[in-house]
Amino acid sequence: MQRRALVGLLGLIGPGTWPVAFAQAPGAQRSRPVALTFPRDLGSHPDHAIEWWYITGVVQAADASQALYGFQLTFFRSRVAPTQDLRSRLAAKQLFMAHAAITDVNQQRLHADQRLARSAGREDVFSPNSLDTGAASTQDTAVRCRDWSLQRAADGSYVARIRAREIALQLSFVPTQALLLQGQAGWSRKGPLPHEASYYYTEPQLQVQGELQLQGRRIQANPARSRAWLDHEWSQQIMPANAVGWDWIGMNLADGSALTAFQLRDAQGRAVWAGGSWRAGHAAQVSQASAFKETEVVFEPLEVWLSPVTGARYPVRWSVKTPHGLFVVQALVQAQELDSRRSTGAVYWEGLSELRNTQGEVLGRGYLEMTGYAGALKL
Repeated sequence: MQRRALVGLLGLIGPGTWPVAFAQAPGAQRSRPVALTFPRDLGSHPDHAIEWWYITGVVQAADASQALYGFQLTFFRSRVAPTQDLRSRLAAKQLFMAHAAITDVNQQRLHADQRLARSAGREDVFSPNSLDTGAASTQDTAVRCRDWSLQRAADGSYVARIRAREIALQLSFVPTQALLLQGQAGWSRKGPLPHEASYYYTEPQLQVQGELQLQGRRIQANPARSRAWLDHEWSQQIMPANAVGWDWIGMNLADGSALTAFQLRDAQGRAVWAGGSWRAGHAAQVSQASAFKETEVVFEPLEVWLSPVTGARYPVRWSVKTPHGLFVVQALVQAQELDSRRSTGAVYWEGLSELRNTQGEVLGRGYLEMTGYAGALKL
């Protein structure tokens, strides 16, 4: 979005409200977990301050090259607290933001774009008359930010349609396993205080069908060798007050297992909180995973990449200790830093990576996300 359009959008919100777009909604300190119900909780939760649907994965080309590509697609919804009591149809009560990226492993390059829009004021998510706005259904997964969209079909698969200047995605994601409830039945702690938590579920091991487009090239996915990971998370605050960012991995293993691990860091790089989960491939039809305690996950950086753009230093190879083993996470491309200051306001590193054992054997692939290295995360 051009700067003029961004300024116009913020003008609809009101003066001085943009820095608190991710502030807590009323009653956040009294938030208590409730049981998740589906498909309703696949949809939006507009009474919560922040929410995102996040899909990452790897595509292996169906042609003779068998080239590898990573992709990331995220839709954000943010509740704008100061506008909630306004009656104007133009009042932006929700903001929608979206990021999309393709990593070309052979060329060692990242291509990315972003979108920003105010709410449409209704759940008419795919109305052709409101493609300059954003919307999300509260009944099921159907979210749009301008002309980008993610929707769950009647057969349970997800369909993503993204078109930007250099990249495009026309992909469907077919579940092969039960969804996975993170934390305790979907209530995932993110800090030492009881309310520092989020509702969080995952759909790992999604089969990927369709195509990517990269600078005019069409790349058809090989469904047998292409896998994705979906996270849906919503909460009343982005992270604890003393945290500046986080490190997170979501890994699809070749044997069907799924590994999540994360830590939130303070300004000195110390872990404020940690967690994650493990579900073995043979338990793929069980919704609940084995949840990690905050003391059971340890991230240790092994190699650092210096961004020539921001000067941030990102660990691109990690040792990750969990109750299910010691793993090495290795980025397949070092330069996977994303500048989203034209939408969420953040600079972060998000990239395709391999999961290896300590002998160097590749166990699976997934995504590594790191925030707070180019300055404290302030969305």
